[in-house]
Amino acid sequence: MVKKVTSRLYMALIFLFLYLPIFVLIVLSFNNSTSRVNWGGFTLQWYINCFRNEKIMNAFATTLQITLLAAVISTLIGTLAAMGISAMKRRNQTIFLGATNIPLLNADIVTGISMMLLFVKFMNLGFVTVLIAHITFNIPYVILNVLPKLKQTNRYTYEAALDLGATPLYAFFKVTWPEIRSGVFSGFLMAVTMSLDDFSITYFTKGAGVNTLSTMLYTELRKGIRPELYALSTILFFTVLLLLVAANLHPEKTVAIPVNPEQTASPKAKKRIHRAYIAKRIASVTIIAVLILGSAGVFFTSASMSRGEQTLTVLNYGKYIDEDALRMFEEETGITVKYEEYEDPEEMYTKYKTGAISYDLICTSDYIVEKLIDEDEVLAIDFSKIDTYSGIDPTIIDMCVFDPDHTYSMPYFYGTLGLLYNTKLVDEEDVKSWDVLWNGKYAGEFTMMNSVRDSFSPALITLGYSINETEESRLREALDLLIAQSPDVAAYYVDETCDEMAAENFALALCYSGEAAAAMDINENLDYYVPEEGSNFWVDSWFIPKTCQNEDAAYEFLNFLNREDVAEMNFEYVYYASPVMSVMENMDAETRENETINPPKEVLNRCEVYRILDDDATALYNDLWAELKAN
Repeated sequence: MVKKVTSRLYMALIFLFLYLPIFVLIVLSFNNSTSRVNWGGFTLQWYINCFRNEKIMNAFATTLQITLLAAVISTLIGTLAAMGISAMKRRNQTIFLGATNIPLLNADIVTGISMMLLFVKFMNLGFVTVLIAHITFNIPYVILNVLPKLKQTNRYTYEAALDLGATPLYAFFKVTWPEIRSGVFSGFLMAVTMSLDDFSITYFTKGAGVNTLSTMLYTELRKGIRPELYALSTILFFTVLLLLVAANLHPEKTVAIPVNPEQTASPKAKKRIHRAYIAKRIASVTIIAVLILGSAGVFFTSASMSRGEQTLTVLNYGKYIDEDALRMFEEETGITVKYEEYEDPEEMYTKYKTGAISYDLICTSDYIVEKLIDEDEVLAIDFSKIDTYSGIDPTIIDMCVFDPDHTYSMPYFYGTLGLLYNTKLVDEEDVKSWDVLWNGKYAGEFTMMNSVRDSFSPALITLGYSINETEESRLREALDLLIAQSPDVAAYYVDETCDEMAAENFALALCYSGEAAAAMDINENLDYYVPEEGSNFWVDSWFIPKTCQNEDAAYEFLNFLNREDVAEMNFEYVYYASPVMSVMENMDAETRENETINPPKEVLNRCEVYRILDDDATALYNDLWAELKAN
């Protein structure tokens, strides 16, 4: 009795562990509040927003297309491959099965990177490369499901059918297919599951503007959790659940087997079995019809949102442009923007230098712009084609020392690196010095930047060095400080800082001024300060890379960004200081005097701009950063 109760309790705990998070997610998808702890009433608004969101619908449609195409093609190829392996001699079977099992045992990230390197040699990354990668990835799983069924078949029955005059195709469908179809169907379902759920391979083989649900969710979650994502995850869960139910409700037609061979099933029993069979078939077909109609609805919704044929491929920081502004540009010009995001400048540099995607326009930090100019990767801008360029503050243009002749870049936003703090939890005097990050007073209650140079800067300044330091011994001193600090750091964030501080999950955060201003706008208990020892003054700028394939569209976009209404939209969305003078002029007095958004001269005078690092220094910074993250 005790053993039975213990066993049931154990199983209950296992199922609770597996399904309680999903249940919570489902409940939150109907919560009329963005809070994860407070119930605001029942709503379907997040589901409505989900289906109105162009980014989600496009990702949903792309996921379905890749999943279905990859599953069907890989099932066909995998089944034929399994038949070929089954017909081989034992030695050859062993060799080919070993080769088939390698992708199954290999880490997904290795497969993804190797495929990316292969594709880059021959073509641009895009939808086709993702599809090929998924098909290649799925084939071994199909073989794994079909081959055991083939081994259970009697090959002599197939040969007998041929001897009796059947064609090979007819014999296959009449003899072999009934024996292996359950394995083929299992392989198909496995392929669907692997494609639907894949992230690593898709991430490394996708091109600009191509997003599946997994890669889209990864990008969006770095900006903060939105209730629409709860709704999307719930839809995915029930889609998979319905697919499994449909698979299990699609039975073979059977009759009851009597215990005694002389007995036969009664007409009543036969009728009951037949009714159950019909009911299951109807339920199965209904579920499949619902899934097909739902998929068709996603495709239709996505197609109705599609734009013109001309495209512009843009690479920018996450959360750095209002999505409504992008839609406005597409509607006004008929140009489709393939918009890619990244988290830190080093990631942007790596993305660009791989050559996997031909970008038309890129926005990034000052020192990376300088580096790419120095590497002759940037085209000179013809500012006569940008009518709105005259609206940019000349003072900010002059501060772009990374482009001294103002030939290659156009400023987009600027600001400082400082400390965002909760005034209820942190003493104002403490944030006047970078020492607050090392004195242990707020251990476990502050976050650092998930960015190499931004995290090294406070350590270098504390030691009395420049934020552009390249001497290895000095950088190792800074690393020692950061390693000593790491047990006290709650997390390393970039885009998440605003939401986490606004929710008062931490007391203190190293962050950019724009993130701080946005958080302060949400929570009045927050304030921002640039420590007295100095910090980084940065300017993020647009440039046209040498990979640009649509210069006319790039100039249209740059001209559009400086337009008064668009610059205002982006400022309201990003909340960083805009170099467009009309934005400052249109601010209310309180916002204009907000030193977090508009740093005064005395603050800028004690700040430094990041400068270019040579290859050796860049490699050294990256190695030291890897050492820090490994601790």
